Amino acid sequence: MQTRGTACANRRGIGVFPDSRRTRVCSNQGVGGPVPGGCPCRRIHGHTRPGRCGRVLVAPSDTRKKLQGFPLPGAISVKTSRHAQLMGSIHAVVAAMAFGTTAAAAAQALESGAGDDGDRQHGPKQGVASLEAVNVVGSQIKRAAANGLLPVASVDAAAIEATGAVSGGDLFGFIPQMGDVSFANGGSTGGANSSNHARGDVSGIDLRGLGVGSTLLLINGRRTVTHPMSQSDDQLVPVFAYNANTLPVNQLRKLDILLDGAAATYGSDAVAGVVNAVLKDDLDGGEVTARYGVGEGTGLRDFSLDGLVGRNFDDYRGNVTLSFSHSRSSGLDSWDQDWTRTFDRRSDFAGTRFEGAAALDQRPVYSRWGNFTAATGAAIRQDGVAITNAAGVFHVMPDSYGTCTAAVGEGLCLGAGNKLTGGSERDLRADPPNDYPVTLNPTEYQRNNLFLTGKYDFDNGVSAFGEAGYYRSGSHAVRQAVYSLSSKVWVPASNYWNPFGQAVFDDGTVNPNRLPGLDLSDDGAAVRIDSYRIDRPTYVKVESEQARVLAGVKGFHYGYDWESALLYTYAWAQDCFNAVSMTRLQESLARSTPDAFNPFGGINSEQTLDAITVDSCRRAKNTLYSWDIKASRPDLFSTWAGDVGFAVGTEVRHETHDDDRDARVDGTLSFTDSVTGATDPVDLYGDSPTPDSSGSRTVSSVFAEFQVPLVSAEMGVPLVRSLDLQLAGRMEHYSDFGTVIKPKVALGWELVDGLRLRASYSEGFRAPNLEQMAAVVLERANTRTDYIQCEAELETGAISSFSNCSHSGSTTGRRAGNRDLQPEESKNHSAGVVFQPRFLPESWGRMSFSLDYFKYDQTGLIGVFGEGNGLILDYVMRMQGGSNPNVVRADPTAEDVARFAGTGLEPAGEVLYVNDRYVNLQPQTVRGVDLAFSWTSPQTRLGTFRLDLDGTHLIEFYREPSPDIQVLLDARAAGVINPATIISGGGDLLAINGNPEWKWSGSLLWNLRNLSAGASVRYVGNLYNDSVADDSGGYWEVDSHSVTNLFARYDFGADGWLSGTSVKLGVNNLADKRPPVAATLSGYVNGVYSAVPRYFYAAVTKKF
Repeated sequence: MQTRGTACANRRGIGVFPDSRRTRVCSNQGVGGPVPGGCPCRRIHGHTRPGRCGRVLVAPSDTRKKLQGFPLPGAISVKTSRHAQLMGSIHAVVAAMAFGTTAAAAAQALESGAGDDGDRQHGPKQGVASLEAVNVVGSQIKRAAANGLLPVASVDAAAIEATGAVSGGDLFGFIPQMGDVSFANGGSTGGANSSNHARGDVSGIDLRGLGVGSTLLLINGRRTVTHPMSQSDDQLVPVFAYNANTLPVNQLRKLDILLDGAAATYGSDAVAGVVNAVLKDDLDGGEVTARYGVGEGTGLRDFSLDGLVGRNFDDYRGNVTLSFSHSRSSGLDSWDQDWTRTFDRRSDFAGTRFEGAAALDQRPVYSRWGNFTAATGAAIRQDGVAITNAAGVFHVMPDSYGTCTAAVGEGLCLGAGNKLTGGSERDLRADPPNDYPVTLNPTEYQRNNLFLTGKYDFDNGVSAFGEAGYYRSGSHAVRQAVYSLSSKVWVPASNYWNPFGQAVFDDGTVNPNRLPGLDLSDDGAAVRIDSYRIDRPTYVKVESEQARVLAGVKGFHYGYDWESALLYTYAWAQDCFNAVSMTRLQESLARSTPDAFNPFGGINSEQTLDAITVDSCRRAKNTLYSWDIKASRPDLFSTWAGDVGFAVGTEVRHETHDDDRDARVDGTLSFTDSVTGATDPVDLYGDSPTPDSSGSRTVSSVFAEFQVPLVSAEMGVPLVRSLDLQLAGRMEHYSDFGTVIKPKVALGWELVDGLRLRASYSEGFRAPNLEQMAAVVLERANTRTDYIQCEAELETGAISSFSNCSHSGSTTGRRAGNRDLQPEESKNHSAGVVFQPRFLPESWGRMSFSLDYFKYDQTGLIGVFGEGNGLILDYVMRMQGGSNPNVVRADPTAEDVARFAGTGLEPAGEVLYVNDRYVNLQPQTVRGVDLAFSWTSPQTRLGTFRLDLDGTHLIEFYREPSPDIQVLLDARAAGVINPATIISGGGDLLAINGNPEWKWSGSLLWNLRNLSAGASVRYVGNLYNDSVADDSGGYWEVDSHSVTNLFARYDFGADGWLSGTSVKLGVNNLADKRPPVAATLSGYVNGVYSAVPRYFYAAVTKKF
């Protein structure tokens, strides 16, 4: 496979000749060997000269004058040219010659590649890119002499290969500067059970852990669209994310990650930084790769087929390149590994100080053994003996538990009151991953990617370019069965299985299941289902689609590189699953025949379950339209220190969002209870009401950037080889938020050759998304602890420790939109040093070390107080004789009154819901240090070696508590509430459930002739899991963790039928390590670790 416009270098050197406005590099030796038929001629903008073949380099006229007749002593070897990435490197040669440096310096520029002056590029460059004008990430000025002003991590194809990544989510998880992958297939807290979360083939990108909405993703330098399904972040607000899984990993040329705020350069929403995914293009030839992988001891099977094909045409004026990728995976499920087969985590903590804590049993209390309340509202008696509690509450269980009040047959019985899921009846809880194979990450999916690029150079100095991309995936998952949550459905007295039902049904049939000797009339009593799980798993099918079309023109005129493009891209997703209609459920419950639905511990037939099931679908679509035009030149004017670079441009983008909820969720089809007449806006059992949402906004922007040399090497200033300044500013007008202006300043100081200091300051802005501003009330149910109930039981001695409290259950939060929300603002600081010891002999190889300090100050973060904190505030206020008015409770039952007896506290009833609203929270500060080291050996008898190490150390992750959260913290510190009360949403968040202090990744690559091998390691430091706390308030410490991957590849020779073929074998998670234990549903911190066991794979590649 040949790369378009192969540049040539012979063993004598590089020839440079003036040609109109441009410069040509010519020879008869191609990269890696002679070019068949001699060095090909390629015309750029229509300018070629007979008899002189090669590539034309665009250069300003004054540079051309400096180059005319300049002799080039020295040599550049074929080995050097083979490892050079000529995109940018040749420009570095021309720039070096323009300033009078030697060919040796030019050769060094070729070896290092553009951008190496400031940031480590991950190793030897793979292949040769087209010789377009260089644009370093972090600057819009092409061919600027100054670089290295900003911290940029660049991960090339070789480094990507070393990770063994299967998907974009895997790849980003390997990069230490990335935060937790919380936006992935329902999040990290079991949200995959609800269509209110993004499910399916999705994985977000979260630089620095500042939130998925703070990182901007570019594809080939331009924006893309976010995934259309939102989900709640750690602030419980809906957010959108870029989907990393839409990026075909095997088709990536490199990832450039700007580790600094980039609002002034790329858009005010680039708060944390920018990720630019550069796809392979500009090819003349092709390749196909087939890969198959197996998860040891599991059903995980992966297959992928990837290809690239490209052709030059019209005497190298044009090129068309097509990449395609097909991949599929069987996914992991809970039955694949013993430790994933239960939600009960107690055995993992045996022998620790947390042993016996109620929170360790993560099995949900909603099970087929339901809690029920009779319509009588009073105790029901059988033969004069109460078989319910005083409020008519009872539950169903197997009679083996020995606490029965009445037998109902088939080995089942009734028990008075609610089931004691925190005590003797704990095993009445459900354990879905043991009952059926619940899908884990990765889920079962099938994914297809196509990406087409095209370029053509016209005779008038203008080039046209275009892109067309298409992604589609389908995924299938088995999730937990639906359960009641806030849904209240009454079982009519006519139900065939109702133990308190009619004595004689309307058709005259005697009810065989009514208990004898009841103190009820013959009409019986209806019964409300309060805590129940339908005994059929949820089958989820998610389809996702994303498309991208771009057309642009560019050129070089009057000393300016200019470029303009139109872009349209959309993302669409559909989430469908088998739901339970409450209308159909109650119709089945009303039947007086054996085919009626039986909620009283019985096993319902498939036909009965089918009768209550409906297909529910959520469909969402996001679109992005944009137009931009920009121009730059590296020599707007000259100062005492050199040329001043300049860029200016404008961009207009229009974004739309449409979220079409199922008719049984958005209020179109509601549920009216036939027993009570009450109406619920939702007809889906266990779902929350969510209206359709839609909106749009237009953002217009203009930006300008200057790169100003303050001191140059020629000036001879001691300890100042160069001093460069970057000034940038961007003004953006939001159609719904007005106008903002954000600046950026960066300074680079090179003390001596190879030693550079740098610093920057920038500001950012992020407007609330369209869902956050909607003036609607959303209901969301989450598992929360009602701590006042725990306090009552602790004071009466019902529990011996606060951590043994079992009053956790589904709590509904009613979150109101807020049109008065203000945007989030940020200020970013960075400072660092880059050291490249160029004084070392060549036999030592090339080394680079960098250290960068970063700090983000954010204000106005959008979030909610949270229903969990609302309950804690209620706890505080009740301890002081009041209550939280935002916590709405039912009247206390007799059971509640008995629980509080003798405590001096006012009895608290069941929580109905907690009122909340989106607000701007208090400031947040995130500080840390990035470290990077790289070493590339020279060619030796043992081959060539390359070592890369990257690390991030988080120093601070602190969110200033809001006044209400501070009240909670003060109350806990003062002993007003128990020290084991878990308060979230403020204070020190470093290493709490994620964002560890240390993350490292490293890779070692080796090559000797036809054989290559590599190893990569990912290390994550310890965390603290606040799902469980001891009596002093201390959290469980999650151990540090490392994973090692290996691979080896053999490239067959150029002769024979295997020419161009390579075979690769690899293994990920070499030691087959289980993720560190945590008190979560899955048993580990999902957003940080993976459940994939030791994983073997093989790949075959054929180039042509």
